[in-house]
Parts: sequence; structure tokens; C-alpha cells
Amino acid sequence: MVYDEALDLPPARRRIFCNRTLNLRSIRAVGFDMDYTLIHYRVEEWENHAYRHLRGRLASLGWPVDDLEFDPGSVRLGLILDLEHGNIVKANRFGYVKRACHGTRPLSYDEQRRLYGRDLVDLGESRWVFLNTLFSLSEACMYGQVVDRLDEGLVKGPMGYADLYRQIRACLDEAHIEGQLKAEIIADPDRFVVLDEELPLALRDLREAGKKVLLITNSEWPYTRDMMSYAFDRFLPGDMTWRDLFDMVIVSARKPSFFEHKNPCFEVIDDEGRLLPVLRPEAGGTYLGSHAAAVEASLGLSGEEILYVGDHIFSDVRVSGSLLRWRTALVLRELEAEIDAIESFEAEQRELSAMMEEKERLEHQFSRLRLGKQRLEKGYGPQPEASVDSIEKRMRALREQLVALDNRISPLAARASRLANDDWGLLLRTGNDKSHLARQIERYADVYTSRVSNLLALTPFVYLRSPRGSLPHDAGPTP
Repeated sequence: MVYDEALDLPPARRRIFCNRTLNLRSIRAVGFDMDYTLIHYRVEEWENHAYRHLRGRLASLGWPVDDLEFDPGSVRLGLILDLEHGNIVKANRFGYVKRACHGTRPLSYDEQRRLYGRDLVDLGESRWVFLNTLFSLSEACMYGQVVDRLDEGLVKGPMGYADLYRQIRACLDEAHIEGQLKAEIIADPDRFVVLDEELPLALRDLREAGKKVLLITNSEWPYTRDMMSYAFDRFLPGDMTWRDLFDMVIVSARKPSFFEHKNPCFEVIDDEGRLLPVLRPEAGGTYLGSHAAAVEASLGLSGEEILYVGDHIFSDVRVSGSLLRWRTALVLRELEAEIDAIESFEAEQRELSAMMEEKERLEHQFSRLRLGKQRLEKGYGPQPEASVDSIEKRMRALREQLVALDNRISPLAARASRLANDDWGLLLRTGNDKSHLARQIERYADVYTSRVSNLLALTPFVYLRSPRGSLPHDAGPTP
């Protein structure tokens, strides 16, 4: 997207969507996460790499995983692991499970109803694990696969579905802690990183507009230094570097603890990462650790004067907004593919919606005839003028129309359910309802967008207005 001040609003895939009205002119500081926020990775490449590390560690424990491969289509952001049953599920905004797999095997409707007919997803329970970051995909894929192996009796020892997940999580954490993954990414960033040449200018616009610009990341200093230099410096003029775009840099922030607790603060005093303990971060410096209250004190700002932008619905968005009342923005890169899929289906969706309206009209007629027949046969209430025979004849004709209509609706509805992903469909919908991920975004993210550089077209002075909330009784078509 090339910026042109004469252009109208950008295309839908590059817009910023608003849940809660946000006047960017009133924001005095903007903080950014790094991974999958300022720096986007090739998801399949990264997660396949993480998967291979994970597979190697599990194999060293004697697990039968050597022949397994990462399947990027089998899992998506926003899915939920059910550690009680060994399932991967997709739920709607109310917590009702709408699709499910046991391991990698899709559950039939009857199996799903038996397991979840009275069971709602409650993310407050340890049984459920929400895939709220793209870094979760490799572990979720492996989880589904080793559930299959456990059911086959191939995983030895006293092991339940929850035990499987805990071991997988521990192995993946170990791989990240040892830095093997990130060291290999630093060594070959072209393979893993998606560059965005518009991003440095978008950040510079914010800073030149008088806003403090912060980088607050859980990544360590050497990785942050190398990744930011790789992704930003080539697009900056003269001797300017990525560091010149930020008023404050905080690494190893340990979010969500950064927002919850008063962690110690150290200044990073050179490129090698040597540390000096300090009371709090100051403008112009690079720091390790610290906490949000110290940042507020240093800037002389608090609450709704600060906007934080990240990709993790809990660690970045929910905690900063709920505890500190910072304004929140979620980066959801998959939104671009989601919108592309919806737009490609637009003509078919209009046809499907028209047929559903016709189906509703015919069903209403059928129900009225059925009620009239009931009153006529049982002798109560207003009596229809038609005879039982004529009512039954009309009901048969309507039933034939409904069957024919269902035969036309079925293939279109099936295609709609597979948009963006054959197994799980759209990220933010389950059928006509919002997905559980959509509900989390709606509840905790003031705004959401596909990439930070979408700010470029909308400027640091944009007034983002939330749309009028739709209700089932509102006039007009259902959104």
C-alpha cells in the first residue's frame, strides 16, 4: 500500500477497526510489542522450525514422534485445547463448542453433542488452553498428533491428555529459554521475517506528531537489537537507526508481569547488553525489566493517555487495559486473509442470505398452517376457513419447496464454513455467530488491525469511531 494523501480510506484489509472510540490525538504515548507486532514472521516457517525443535526434545524423552510433521492447516489462532478430553475445539462467543477434533480426528455431530451438549468453554478453568498467539501453533499441532499416539498406546508411562500438554509446553519453553530458535533466526532472518517498508515512516509520524514512542518486548536485548536493526534500518534515511524512532526501549519485560508487578529495572549500557541497576527507566534509555507503573512515572502519563499495541490478546491487550486502563490495540495479521476470503465470497454470500430469508418466510408459512391445523382438529381458538385436507396439501407443497431450497443452500453454506481454512473456517466467526476469539477481541481490544503500518494512511490524528452496535431487533439485514 503506497501512501497518497489524495486517496480515500484504505481497502478493508488495511483499515483499523474500532470497538471503543479512540481519538489518537488525545494519546500522548504509544507502546509497541515487537514479535508479531512490529516484526512479522513467516508463520509457517517459524512454527515449523519450532516444531522440529519440539519434536527433537520429545524424541529424546522416548516419545514416538520422529515421523511426525508440522501441519499448518490443522490449527489456527483462536482455537482451544480441551485437556480433559484431548480435543481441539472452536467455540462461539458464548462458549458453546461448534467444531471439535479428538487429536487430529474430526468429531461427528453426535460425538460433539455428547461431549459438549452441557459443557461450556470457560477460559478461567485450567482445563482449557486458548491459542491466543501465533507462537502457540506448533505446540497445538503436536498436541493433536500425540493425542493420537497416546490413544494408540504408543506413548509409554502413566500419561493423561493434560500430562501430554504439560510436557509439550515444558519442552517448547526450554527450547526458547536456551535461545536455539532465536539464534538460528538471527543467523538467517531473510528466511523468517516479513519486511514492511512502510512501518518506520508510520512510527516516525507518531513521534514527529509529539507522541512518545515506546518499545516494550519480552524478547532479550541481543535478539531485539538484531531483529529491529534488520527490519528497520534499511528503510531509514542517512545515519538514522531504529533506536532513533523510540523514546524508550524495554526488553525482557516479562509481560504480563510487567503490567501486574513492580519488577526490578536495569539499564542496558552498551550493545553487548551489560546492565546497570536503576530505580526506573528514563526517556532516551534502553532497559531490561522494570514495570508499567515506573514507565508512567517517568513519562508523567497514565491510563488513557497511553496506547499499547500488541498481538497477544492476554499479555498485551487484556492486562494493560484491565489493570492500568491503557488504551489497547491488537495486531491480527490473519485479518487480511480473512477479509480477502470474505470479499471473494461476497456474491455467493448475497445469494445465500437471500435464500435464507426465503427459507425463513416459508418456514413461517408452514408453522402458521400447522398451528391452524392443530386448532381445527382440537376445536379451540380462531378457526381457519380451510379444511384439514387443504391445509395438509399446502403444507406438503411448502415442505417440497423447503427441501428444494435446502438442497440449494447446503453447498453454499458448506463453502461458507470453509472460508480461509477447510477444517476451521474463518477466525472470527462460527457460522453466523462470533467466534470465541472475536468475543475476546471485542471485549479487550479498543481497536484492532492487521499491521502497525496501517496507521500510515490514517495518520496520527485519526478519530476512530466505533460503529453503532447491532442488536437482533435492529432494522435492516443481519450483519
